[in-house]
Amino acid sequence: MKFTVIAVGKLKERFWTEACAEYLKRLQPYAKTQVVEVADVDPARAGGDAAAVEREGAAILKAVPDRAHVVLLAIDGKERSSESLSARIDSLGLSGCGEIAFVIGGSCGTSADVRARANETLSFGPITLPHNLARVVLLEQLYRACKISRGEPYHK
Repeated sequence: MKFTVIAVGKLKERFWTEACAEYLKRLQPYAKTQVVEVADVDPARAGGDAAAVEREGAAILKAVPDRAHVVLLAIDGKERSSESLSARIDSLGLSGCGEIAFVIGGSCGTSADVRARANETLSFGPITLPHNLARVVLLEQLYRACKISRGEPYHK
């Protein structure tokens, strides 16, 4: 399985980059995983929120691998337990899916085109997370899902 995490914006603080690097390192034995950062667009310079979302959306869609199953992180998405996420990833793999792209949109949301491209949505619950933290949580949950799938200790 291959995971691609497409995220709007760069990680600026060292603690975010170190946390993501740690989970990327842990994930590598289980799944080839890469993070693709697309530039965030300043709404004031783009002509408003809608214009910024459209420009970010175009960059997101360009970064999505052609044959990937796309999971959009959205507050109104489907909530899954760690076990359920693991089972979903296993199910996709068994059905022939070799790559899953997870999309973390920008601060103004994601475009209609990105939502239309998504095969499903995933939510970490009704709370609002900073995008940097959402990236760390996603990578940790992917690592946890892989450990659960293999029956290895980590998940408690």
